[in-house]
Amino acid sequence: MKIAVLAGGVGGAKFLRGLRHHLSIVHPDGDGGHTDEVSAIVNTGDDVWLTGLKVCPDLDSIMYSLAGANDEVRGWGRAGESERVSAELTAFGVGWPWFTLGDLDLGTHIARSHLLREGLRLTEATERIQARWPSIGVRLLPVTDSDVPTFVSVTDDGVDTQIHFEEWWVKHRANLPTRGFVQRGIEDSHITPEARDAILEADVVLIAPSNPVVSIGTTLDIPGVREALAETRAPVVGVSPIIDGAAVRGMAAACLTAIGVGVTAEAVGLHYGSRASGGILDAWLVDSTDAAAVPALHGAGIRSRPVPLWMNDDEVSGVLAAATLKTARELGV
Repeated sequence: MKIAVLAGGVGGAKFLRGLRHHLSIVHPDGDGGHTDEVSAIVNTGDDVWLTGLKVCPDLDSIMYSLAGANDEVRGWGRAGESERVSAELTAFGVGWPWFTLGDLDLGTHIARSHLLREGLRLTEATERIQARWPSIGVRLLPVTDSDVPTFVSVTDDGVDTQIHFEEWWVKHRANLPTRGFVQRGIEDSHITPEARDAILEADVVLIAPSNPVVSIGTTLDIPGVREALAETRAPVVGVSPIIDGAAVRGMAAACLTAIGVGVTAEAVGLHYGSRASGGILDAWLVDSTDAAAVPALHGAGIRSRPVPLWMNDDEVSGVLAAATLKTARELGV
């Protein structure tokens, strides 16, 4: 089976780990993995050039998590990190002192930047870097090879300005009032051929429970992504990142509020919209606590079912992944 997953951040990583776990049980390859083709189409709106290095937070967070090399406590970066290089950069007055990169993590950014300067596309560089961990079991695909950094329109001390998303997210913890999000350079970008093919050739397309505004939303805004989702013959099944009126993780609530979308599973599902009406969803899984949202979603042309959504470990996440695939089968896979 060919599965394409739109993903970003910790929610995307946990969902992909659960999906991989489930597939290794139902379609084992005899070596601890699975026989399916899973492609993760990953948000690149968080990416930034910092101290001359290309940093890709979502790609790296997902890669480290799938490799079992991530810092489970912080939720980002490598496990067992030291931070000597970042401390030295701060002493030189270089970079962002509030955006600490570990020494092992810097190795990834140095390798990626070297490959890009040699002329490789981000997709090709990601493939080379991913080969560092051959047992990941998921092909990581940046949604675009172009630089499309997300900037946040904020008002600080009465002054309107734009700051990089990471500054708003990490330094200010999303506490600066915002008037919206802008992806610079998006008009000159396009979905990569690899990501487009992954969607068009998929047996099922899944929307991970990632931030609906700055992970999935920025991915959908890349020219060609919505068109591929409209064209694919695969059912598109999404998983809500909102449970019982609260974001599962991070500051999705602040992002949704900024664009005028309610912080509910129902509101996010309706925001994505039904494919039959020009949106992206055929089905939308909500948590058991949000079962009351199902009738409104059905009325909007989005098949919905309530299931437990908390992803506490790979086994529990695997049960959720199984539910998404079951829903896809009911839609015709």
